[in-house]
Amino acid sequence: MMFTLTEVASLNDIQPTYRILKPWWDVFMDYLGLVMLMLAIFAMTMQITKDQVACLPCLEDQRNAPGASPNSFLQQATQAAASSAATGGVTSTTPLMTKDLPDEVVHEIHASTMAEKTINQPQPTGVKTNLDYQQYIFINQICYHVALPWYSKYFPYLTLIHTLVLMVSSNFWFKYPKTSSKIEHFVSILGRCFESPWTTKALSETACEDSEENKQRLTGTSSAPKQVSLEGKDESSNVNSSTPMLGVKFSADKPITEVPSSMTILDKKDGEQAKALFEKVRKFRAHVEDSDFIYKLYVAQTIVKTVKFILILSYTSTFLAKINFKHECKPDIKQLTGYQTFFCTHNMAFMLNKLLISYMALILIYGMACLYSLFWVFRRPLKEYSFEKVREESSFSDIPDVKNDFAFLLHMVDQYDQLYSKRFGVFLSEVSENKLREISLNHEWTFEKLRQLVTRNAQDQQELHLFMLSGLPNAVFDLTDLEVLKLELIPEVRFSAKVSQMTSLQELHLCHSPAKVEQTGFAFLRDHLRCLHVKFTDVAEIPTWVYLLRSLRELNLIGNLSSENNKMIGLESMRDLRHLKTLSLKSNLTKMPTNITELSPHLIKLVVHNDGTKLLVLNSLKKMINLIELELHSCELERIPHAIFSLTNLQELDLKSNNIRTIEEIISFQHLKRLTCLKLWHNKIITIPSSIGQVKSLEALHLSHNKLESLPPALFTLPKLRHLDVGHNSITVLPPDVGLLHNLQYLAINSNKVEGLPKPLFRCTKLKVLCLGNNALTSLPEALGQLVQLTQLELKGNCLDRLPVQLGSCRLLRKSGLVVEDHLFDALPVEVKESISQESTFTSGL
Repeated sequence: MMFTLTEVASLNDIQPTYRILKPWWDVFMDYLGLVMLMLAIFAMTMQITKDQVACLPCLEDQRNAPGASPNSFLQQATQAAASSAATGGVTSTTPLMTKDLPDEVVHEIHASTMAEKTINQPQPTGVKTNLDYQQYIFINQICYHVALPWYSKYFPYLTLIHTLVLMVSSNFWFKYPKTSSKIEHFVSILGRCFESPWTTKALSETACEDSEENKQRLTGTSSAPKQVSLEGKDESSNVNSSTPMLGVKFSADKPITEVPSSMTILDKKDGEQAKALFEKVRKFRAHVEDSDFIYKLYVAQTIVKTVKFILILSYTSTFLAKINFKHECKPDIKQLTGYQTFFCTHNMAFMLNKLLISYMALILIYGMACLYSLFWVFRRPLKEYSFEKVREESSFSDIPDVKNDFAFLLHMVDQYDQLYSKRFGVFLSEVSENKLREISLNHEWTFEKLRQLVTRNAQDQQELHLFMLSGLPNAVFDLTDLEVLKLELIPEVRFSAKVSQMTSLQELHLCHSPAKVEQTGFAFLRDHLRCLHVKFTDVAEIPTWVYLLRSLRELNLIGNLSSENNKMIGLESMRDLRHLKTLSLKSNLTKMPTNITELSPHLIKLVVHNDGTKLLVLNSLKKMINLIELELHSCELERIPHAIFSLTNLQELDLKSNNIRTIEEIISFQHLKRLTCLKLWHNKIITIPSSIGQVKSLEALHLSHNKLESLPPALFTLPKLRHLDVGHNSITVLPPDVGLLHNLQYLAINSNKVEGLPKPLFRCTKLKVLCLGNNALTSLPEALGQLVQLTQLELKGNCLDRLPVQLGSCRLLRKSGLVVEDHLFDALPVEVKESISQESTFTSGL
């Protein structure tokens, strides 16, 4: 039976895609294995079709037998001839033929035969048979199994088995489920990365940048403006130098060169595929880097092949000398043939000997390749792979080093072609990914699309809010009329020199959007930006350039400024914020940051929202003598801080959401001659001391959401009080002294327990807002009609059964400003309802 070459080749049919993971020694060993396989098949074919032995009896065996005379052989031959004559010419079954004997012997036999005819001799002995040819066949078969060494008979089969074991060992890691799945995935991703248009584009841009750098290095000039990162911590991985500027180190990126337009255009489908590749590479790396199973399996199969090579070489060399052409056979068949010893020849001995020498030579070469592969495996750590060379040759200096099976697969690929690793590294670089995002972003977010998102805010400013984009579209810089820009959850924000086109931009919001600016762009922001909001997770995320915006008027910082990070924020000087007027800190401070004192001379508004963290040290407030507004929210204050009484220019104080129970210190506010607004709402104040009457400058007092049960008469002696809010307390009676507040315009006593309204209240004819909801009122006095300037009246949540008709005298009151149950409003006379509802008629007419 013969095997075709196609059938043989199928045994070594590894998928062509895996060739990139087969180093030269594995490929060499595969071909050696194929040659050994063909050699084994050839030897088997020859042995099956032509392998045999030919045997002849040993005549010396008969002559040297005990009791035999020197002429015994001649006598036997003579007897055989006589026997032949006696039987009438029938040939005996003796294997000795006269035609095979020398002439001298034949003449003697004839002479002896003639003599025997005359002399009466006894009849010859021996077994008579006419199966002489079959006897030779039988002897040949017996001696093939008795005299021939086993290695001569089974050498081709052993060769086949050894070759198959070596071939299976070589390709086992491609077939084993736990490794083949990862290998297949890796090869698939690697092929896509190699052929991706983004890979070619990224490397082309790198080549352009490198050539431009060389040109600049030779000419000593720069054709493009230097780009600087002005961020607090250098997050950019492709930073190659740093230059001091305005007291802060700016990290300069490589110059951005103009890339040909054909390069900057990337098909949308190709861009989406490249994005998917970045995600696949990231997930594959996370999956493969956690183990080294592929590496161990490859090492194990290499060791198995080496051990197999040593085993084959050791035992084959001992049997090489046993493959001979001549063999002596002594089968136990004398009773059948009359002979004990036979000389045999093995017709395949010469061929097998040459094939065995060839096989051993192949095995020796195969073993050398195995030893070299072992040397390569253990020569250096293959479970670590560095892209240092790729980083040096490209602008993607942030390509991370990898480990375990991921590293091993890349080492194997390098043996095939290092270009694969270089192109694959593009998809491990965050810089490369960001460039791709930037191109895709600019394709998607055009000027027309951004223009449609521009709105008008409450201050009638043009505002644009971008949320969860991959970066800042370049088209934003073309919105020259934009006044407010809000960026939220954008991981890569870069203000280029084009930001200088946005001449109307005054307010910027960076919500978890770390931003970098080029030097030219920073100069524009430094001179034009007026308001900045920065929301962050850790204080180190605040861009360094924020502290250099000398034209900034308002700064809002929202994030973690806890005690362990105060030292970090203290390192960043605020002395350059020369025009800063408002500083808002929404954080978790335990003490005021020390660098805020640098703002003392010109800061007029300070806001601290502390999110329930107790603010202990407030002594630095004393230095802020120009402070006009102060807000300390949720600072767990139990009393009014004494440092506040040193702020002689303070006009508004807001101590909302603290744990203040008593305000006996309120008398000290009489020294703050300019204090007009005091907000002590959302606390736990039980009583208001009579000393409140000493604070003559108060115009607004907020005491809602406390635990007040009564209001002191001294409260109503404040001549300038215009706004009084005591809602959400437990007040049962509104004192008649409320009528002394002739300038009162806003009164809120809602959500209390008031059962009636004093008549003097309606002497406050300047009242515009009166909130009486959620009390225990059963009726309203007719004097309500005296409040002719009333625009808002809240009555909902009382026990009223009707509304006074005099409500119609409040000519400025409209239905939108009247908060009351529908059935009470419907019970009013028609003319009163029409008077109150005329706003809706007027609006509909418009």
